[in-house]
Amino acid sequence: MPHSHHSHSGQFCRHAKDQLEDVIVEAIRQGFEVFGLSEHAPRWRMEDLFPEEADLASSDLLRVFEQFLSTAGSLRYKYASQISLLTSLETDYITLLDSEKLSILLEQHSEIDYIVGSVHHVNGVSIDFDRPTWLRAIKMSRESKVGRTMDPDAISLQPFLEAYFDSQYDLIMVHEPEVLGHIDLCCLWTPDVALKTCKKVWEKVERNVRAVVAYGGLFEANAAAIRKGWETSYPCRDVLKLVLDLGGKICLSDDSHGVSHVGLNYLKMAEYLKSMRVKRIWYLVPVSLRQEGDEDVGKRRRVVTRPLDDWYDHPFWSKMKERIG
Repeated sequence: MPHSHHSHSGQFCRHAKDQLEDVIVEAIRQGFEVFGLSEHAPRWRMEDLFPEEADLASSDLLRVFEQFLSTAGSLRYKYASQISLLTSLETDYITLLDSEKLSILLEQHSEIDYIVGSVHHVNGVSIDFDRPTWLRAIKMSRESKVGRTMDPDAISLQPFLEAYFDSQYDLIMVHEPEVLGHIDLCCLWTPDVALKTCKKVWEKVERNVRAVVAYGGLFEANAAAIRKGWETSYPCRDVLKLVLDLGGKICLSDDSHGVSHVGLNYLKMAEYLKSMRVKRIWYLVPVSLRQEGDEDVGKRRRVVTRPLDDWYDHPFWSKMKERIG
């Protein structure tokens, strides 16, 4: 303890900052004991590249990702006596091509310990880039249902939300990600929306949660939501309560995109989880270090999940309070 299962660096992600090694050194300085290096999986169509990647081709993204794997492996060895580093990737699910290519990538790279299963697009449009782009994704979802253009500010979110959770379900069922990334990212720009008030949407949320619980997956509490304007980490209260009620396992993630994000808002996230009566958190451990009490997760079997009770009593939190002041 403590842990983060989701991170990025500017060395391999253009919307992040800093070198990967600098991120690791900061995690060690703060007292992290387990830190997942989870760079974005390559995207395969030119239209899916971000504006900051305008000078790249999809083949460049694959090359950069493979450089990440090599660098992560070297740093993992270098800092093995100071921190447990796990090598991961964060998925996307824009089209079926992403899923097919992910399967190939995982077969080719056994050094990938686990998957952070995330969805960042709906109908091919990014939902976390900025609010105008998110509104465009909503509009396109509505048009695909009713076949006409409507004011994005006036339409129902239901078609958009259903499309998001359906994509997430496909990702879950095909790949069984060991960590489900920010389950309710679809609500980033509307944090007060009550998903449970829409029966069809809530049924899909519950379906997805049950599917992850069935194979032992972890649901990340992701502190990035707070730096993006939320009062809480992901998931929101209703979704977190559902996860807990259905027996879901919670893990911690900072979703850092550089040194300044490492551990950012962890205290706020911890207080939120404590208020929601999260009494046990889980973290990933290489299967080679399995011990009594660990549990299987997913179909790849490269890691197991390990429980930690009374997690809030760990000295990490008091030291963080002293450091922040």
